[in-house]
Amino acid sequence: MNAHTFDMERSIARCRVFLSLVAILAVYFDPTEPTLTRWLPMTGGFMMVNRYWVTVLVTHLMYSLTLFFLQNRPLVSPARLASIATFGDVLFAAAIALVTEGTTSPFYSFFAFAVLAAGLRSGLRAALAVTGFSVALYVTLIFTSAPSNEAFYIVMRAAYIAITGYLVGYLGQERINQEATIRNFEANAQRESIARSLHDGYAQALAGVNLRLETCRELFRRGRPDDVLAELTDLQTDVNREHDQLRAYIRSLVDMQATHAPAPSQERTDVAVHADFHGAAALVEHVLLILLEATRNVRHHARADSATIGARSVAGELLVTIDDDGVGFPPGAAPPWSIVSRVTECGGELTLGDAGRRGAHVQIRLPRA
Repeated sequence: MNAHTFDMERSIARCRVFLSLVAILAVYFDPTEPTLTRWLPMTGGFMMVNRYWVTVLVTHLMYSLTLFFLQNRPLVSPARLASIATFGDVLFAAAIALVTEGTTSPFYSFFAFAVLAAGLRSGLRAALAVTGFSVALYVTLIFTSAPSNEAFYIVMRAAYIAITGYLVGYLGQERINQEATIRNFEANAQRESIARSLHDGYAQALAGVNLRLETCRELFRRGRPDDVLAELTDLQTDVNREHDQLRAYIRSLVDMQATHAPAPSQERTDVAVHADFHGAAALVEHVLLILLEATRNVRHHARADSATIGARSVAGELLVTIDDDGVGFPPGAAPPWSIVSRVTECGGELTLGDAGRRGAHVQIRLPRA
């Protein structure tokens, strides 16, 4: 899950809590009585409390607060939490319609919220699926619970839900398409800038290295080893300078500050790797490269005696864990950017483990689909 999606999910969770609180006040001050009373002995009116709507709306508030709490906890994967929220929103909207249906009932806002959240997350197809399910559920409630002489008039509200769902889904899909277009433009501009920098700078430097190596060959052929040694010494100095500049350029591409040279490698570090997973070839390649980069980081930076790196399939996801008994991450430090970039590209989530434990502990969840 990238930062933009994470912020959107938190905004949706906050809106859900706000909607729940406002609905409780709205129903409490609603002067009308419920309509779907064929089977339930519900009453209502201005500042009247009925055990049915109180139970449903208070439960919805608890459900909203729970989802808001889970947004910042790695207990449930973001994709699964979004699916749970989608079904929960629709079912609660139907339940609220059952106990509050009337001229001024707020139930319509709950159906609209469910459709809007689905459209923002996934676009037109998801919004239409949620809309269809919502309309079917609401129409079923009407024909099973509404008085026979009012069912025909109430059913028109289902048409409004369908219209809202299509409009929200269409606009949500347009947002996704526009964001994809903007990302493509930005990526093309960045590739052009990088290509220009590599061509004008580092490619020319490599060409210069090639010419100087040819000079060294010629000097060696002529039997002038001292001149060859002097030329190679100068060449090594130039290569080191270009290498430092290239590292600084790479870090500038990901907005990273320069870091100190890595500590000497810890050849004594014992690394255990356990991998048992399957997926698309591109995803498997990403996971293997993450495992390789994790091994390199443990070797060069962790100063650990031992480390365990694992990758396995868990409930429709790929779970990658990296644990060592070394120095761990400094307070406020970010995870390795090369691993984070691959996790983001795969639509996954990376979390750092408990800072109270010794060493570094990283958990990565990647969707297999």
